[in-house]
This record gives sequence, C-alpha cells and structure tokens, in this order.
Amino acid sequence: MKEQGRWGFAISAFVLLLGAPDAAALAADAWPARPIRLIVPFPPGGSNDIVARLVGGQLTERLGKTVVVDNRAGAAGTIGTEIAVRSQPDGHTLLIISAAYAYNPMVYKLPYDPVKAITPVTQLGTGPTSLVVNPGVPATSVKELVALAKAKPGQVYFASAGVGSFTHLSCELFRIMAGVDVVHVPFKGGGPAMLEVMSGRVQYTMGTIVQAMPHIRSGRLKVLGIGSAKRIASLPDTPTIAESGVPGYEASNWWGIIAPAGTPAAVVKKLHAETTAILKSPDIQKWFVAEGAVPADLNTAQFAKFILSEMAKWGKVVKEAGIKAE
Repeated sequence: MKEQGRWGFAISAFVLLLGAPDAAALAADAWPARPIRLIVPFPPGGSNDIVARLVGGQLTERLGKTVVVDNRAGAAGTIGTEIAVRSQPDGHTLLIISAAYAYNPMVYKLPYDPVKAITPVTQLGTGPTSLVVNPGVPATSVKELVALAKAKPGQVYFASAGVGSFTHLSCELFRIMAGVDVVHVPFKGGGPAMLEVMSGRVQYTMGTIVQAMPHIRSGRLKVLGIGSAKRIASLPDTPTIAESGVPGYEASNWWGIIAPAGTPAAVVKKLHAETTAILKSPDIQKWFVAEGAVPADLNTAQFAKFILSEMAKWGKVVKEAGIKAE
C-alpha cells in the first residue's frame, strides 16, 4: 500500500508537469528550425535503434528537417538519457526510451530525476520478448531448454544487453519462474548479445521480436517461445513461453519518445500529432505487425501514467532478482 501510494503521488505530479507553463516561447509553427537529434541510449542493432530509425525517417519526411539518430550507449541507457535530459528544451533534442527507463531508477543511482527531468511525448509501440537460442543448442522447445538447464546447473549461459537491461530482467524473470540455475553474461547492447548467441558462445537470450526477427528468418537464431500472453500473427506456430513450460510468464518491451523538461507544450503537441499520424499509416502498421509488435495509441497524459505504472511493475522484478548495478 505504501508503494502504491508513492507511485500514485508520482503519477499525479507527472501529469501536472505536462500542463506546466512553457519554458520557452517557441511557437509550434516555428519548430523545427534545424535538424532534430534523436538520441538512442543503446548501440546500433537493438530494438530501440531499429524503431528510432524507422520513425525518425518518417518524421524527416513530415517535418521537412532531418532527424539524426545519435547512438549514445552505456550503463543500460542512463548515459544517453542524461545527455538528452540536460539538453536545451527547445524540441530539437529528443530521446527514445523503452522499458529500461522504467526500471533503471531501481538499479542505478541516477544523475537525474526520472520524473521531473522529462516531458513525455508519445508511446510508439510494444513488442513481446522472444526466447531465442543458437541453432546448435539441443532444445526445440522451452520445456526442453528448461530440462537442459536443470540437467546442467551452472553450465547454460544467457546473454543480455547489460546489467539491468530489459533482456536481463526478462531472463531473470524466466530464471526465477522456471527454477533453473543459469549464468548471466552481460554485453553492451541487444545487438552484441544477439551476435554472441549466433556465434554459439552463449546458448540463449531474450530480445524483442523486432530485434530478433531478421535472424530468426535467416536461420541464425532458433525461437523457442514468445513472451506475450497470446501467440502473435508474425510467428503463429511459435507458442508463448507461458504455454510451453513456464506458466504465467509474460514480458513485453515498449518504445516511446520523450523530451527534456520544459520543452514547449505546443512543440510536444505537434510532435505527438506527427508521430500519431505516422503510427496510423498502413505501411507502418503493417511493419509493426510483421515484426511482432503493436503500434501504440496513447495520448501524452496516458503515456506519462504508463511510464509510472511500468516503474512499479519492473521495480518488483529488480528487487526479487536482487539486480544491482556493477
């Protein structure tokens, strides 16, 4: 109850911030005045990067100014996030965030306030995690992977995008619920983690379908299960992790755009309108569905509340798994 009260208060404060007076007099019709910097706080190749480049390209066409994707990786996204939130709040520096933004406050001692330092703009979409293994791993199902891990305690390795990353939390939730003794091998981003699994040096990982799909199609990765509550259209024959060995398991990543606190409300409103139009485009919707994701449909205030609810949800996993920054 104490925890619920804490987050309830934070949600109210967060939403109130959305209606705060503009810190600058920049009118929406004068924005953007120059190229927009879209910071991705992770290396190239991960789902954040893929979604950022997709949406950034569309924004470039609609706004008439180049949207430059700038990868600033490190510390599970906190380095790039700090760069973004300390930037001039004029709408020319934006940040792609994901589920990592919601649980980083429980893992790291942050140099910024995760609520007060930002202006939520728009959620872009959600995508369930996928449990993928190297094709050489002698397991064709989640149940067989669990059996393998139980037969060889401490000898099965999983890769993550780093301590406290979404892949790490997804794998820790899997470890806890499956009751297996497996070894965590962190890397600097989802892309590098996938490469290690494809090389055969690490047995498995969990990443979003958006990130894993090209490698699943090429045969370089073998998918055993999906982290959503139901099967997805892009992989109809692949069972959920919950139905194939770990009942109750569910984990989905998400992506959104935020700006530094104080970004003019008129700019936020215009950017939200433009991204909403992009997400409603038949081509973009088709892309999301094909990649196993779902485009979002939240207004700015709803997105702010969603971020706070995710902080509460994943914070519990961090505590139960005993995850601490290295």
